Amino acid sequence: MFFRAATADPADLDRAAGYPADGPVAALDATRVREEFAAHRFRPEWTWFAEDEDGEPLARALWWGRADSERPVALDCLQVREDVADPAALAAALLEAGHAAFGATPGYQVCLPRDWRADPALAAAVAWRREAAARTGLAREIERLRYEWTPAAGTAAPTGRLVFREGTDEEFLDVFARLSRGSLDLNTQSELATMSEEELARDDFAFYLDCPGERAWWRLAHLPDGTLAGMAVPSATPYHRNVGYLGVVPEQRGRGLIDEVLAEITRFHAAAGAERVTATTDTVNAPMAAAFDRAGYEVTEIRLVLEPPPAV
Repeated sequence: MFFRAATADPADLDRAAGYPADGPVAALDATRVREEFAAHRFRPEWTWFAEDEDGEPLARALWWGRADSERPVALDCLQVREDVADPAALAAALLEAGHAAFGATPGYQVCLPRDWRADPALAAAVAWRREAAARTGLAREIERLRYEWTPAAGTAAPTGRLVFREGTDEEFLDVFARLSRGSLDLNTQSELATMSEEELARDDFAFYLDCPGERAWWRLAHLPDGTLAGMAVPSATPYHRNVGYLGVVPEQRGRGLIDEVLAEITRFHAAAGAERVTATTDTVNAPMAAAFDRAGYEVTEIRLVLEPPPAV
């Protein structure tokens, strides 16, 4: 058994793109794989194969990053040939080889239909991936709902309950910190176990500043009397517009103001001609999921996020 990264040889690109995109867990087809390589979001050194003694591929792992990333951000696709007796063991060995080369343990997002547990074949395919991920340090699991808005859903008109304005970096840093208090977001909760609200705010600020969206899009939300209510951070991915970050400060929660903030973000993207706006929230964050439902966003998939457990 051999584990290796792809090379710049066109034959290796053909091998990576031509690996059968079959099995119950959806995989990228050859066209999409080539597009990701062309955009520098897939790279030969982030593409790993497990091969038998004859050089035949038994498994493929594709890690993804932004075009300017120094290291891969996440494992995007993991496949093992159906005739492999122990897919979890082979996949774990392949991931370990990649992690050792990267000097990092990127998380893994498995995209699934909402009812994936009801399909025995799909549930089994997820099970060996979860086992392989856990063996290689990706022992924390979070399920997220992936939402999508399209123009057919329409946009809500402003109600006047909130006023939106631009803000300084210092103001946004303060609001990022305040929104983390009592958050139902699991990542926020785990981060606050090891850092202060202010440190997390700086990390969140830097993350969204580095996203493809523009800093000029961000807005603070106030009640008509000037009282701070929250903020709206419309954003984007390399593929489409995105809700980004939004929230209501603790003292204003429970009044339905999150609907106003989400509507502002949706109107902003719609006015720019967006044909699709995506968003994600943890399945345990019922209030946020309900807000997306009310705003006409539809669940398109479940994302099972496998990542290293939070540092202690």
